[in-house]
Amino acid sequence: MSIGPLELMVILLLALVVVGPSRLPEVGRSIGKALRELRKVQDEVRDSINFNLDEPIRPPKPTPTPRAARTAEPPASDLDDATWRPPPG
Repeated sequence: MSIGPLELMVILLLALVVVGPSRLPEVGRSIGKALRELRKVQDEVRDSINFNLDEPIRPPKPTPTPRAARTAEPPASDLDDATWRPPPG
């Protein structure tokens, strides 16, 4: 779906009638400037998205465990076979 030469001529004729011949160059410049800015922003957004997609995904760093938790031994269970003894009596 594009604009053909006939449609473009109709648009330019309408712009000439609405704006007038004296202001038509000024309006054309401001429309051109706005379109350039729009394309610039569009390119920046596209580049930003592509950069973020190309960046490798790194796994999160593991959280360090406290030093006391690493060196402490787990408590012995009352039902541990190595330490269980029958009650005296």
